[in-house]
Amino acid sequence: MPFILDDPTPPDPRRRWADLDRAARGAAYDNNAGVPDSAAQVAARNAASAEYRAAHPAGLDIPYAGAERAAFDLYPAADPRAPCLVFVHGGYWQRNARADFACFAEGLNAAGWSVAMPGYTLAPEASLAGIVAEIGAALDWLAAHGPEHGIGGKIVLSGWSAGAQLAAFHLGHPAVAAGLAISGVYDLAPIRDTYLNDKLALTDAEIATLSPLRLPVIPKPLAIAYGSRELPALVHDGRNLHALRSAAHAPGILMPVPGADHFSILNGFRRPDGMLVRAAQALLEDAR
Repeated sequence: MPFILDDPTPPDPRRRWADLDRAARGAAYDNNAGVPDSAAQVAARNAASAEYRAAHPAGLDIPYAGAERAAFDLYPAADPRAPCLVFVHGGYWQRNARADFACFAEGLNAAGWSVAMPGYTLAPEASLAGIVAEIGAALDWLAAHGPEHGIGGKIVLSGWSAGAQLAAFHLGHPAVAAGLAISGVYDLAPIRDTYLNDKLALTDAEIATLSPLRLPVIPKPLAIAYGSRELPALVHDGRNLHALRSAAHAPGILMPVPGADHFSILNGFRRPDGMLVRAAQALLEDAR
């Protein structure tokens, strides 16, 4: 069973999961429907990311493995010893691409950090176990070959939405100093009861071994962020993971971001003084 904090607000729909039909269960995780202007936010993000990639072409599309999507976009700092944020994109493991999130390298680059954005094969072409393995391979590659591309500093592993599950899972990777999980899903069991599982086809083993809320706590710093306007299921997953880690005395803050929804929360990466940029910087202080 996953760790569950006894916190009634906002109401967590999974507490009455058995009473909900499949459509209602899907709605509990439908971030696009849950944010009225999600389409406009996504369009603006993609346009800004295309512009940022065009302005920084030198480190794009560098393979870390053989699959088509298994490649990095690298945005190195001027100092190869600078810290690096590895950002894993979301999309419920079945949509989006690293290129769509390039604009979120802007604030950290301006603050003197490197940023590395790995892509990964999407479901149903890959299982979740396969996706998890690809992110592990990406971290292996970056540790071995990052210095050749101007990235040799400490790594903070971050991810958003589905990417937050991937980041939290890989917090224990030897190359990772700390983690920043944003708006994540940390218990996979309810996902199997929704439309998202049509492509994921989650197995019992994947739920048991890939859900951060069902795994031993990794004693490295992990900040857990969510927007105050997130769907309740994601709010509770973030709170539950932080409570589980706190009970084990693992370092890392819980960051409710006032007024932020599932998409706007990432704007905290757009400026060098943004909340997520500052959170990444603080994590390396905790990791010392």
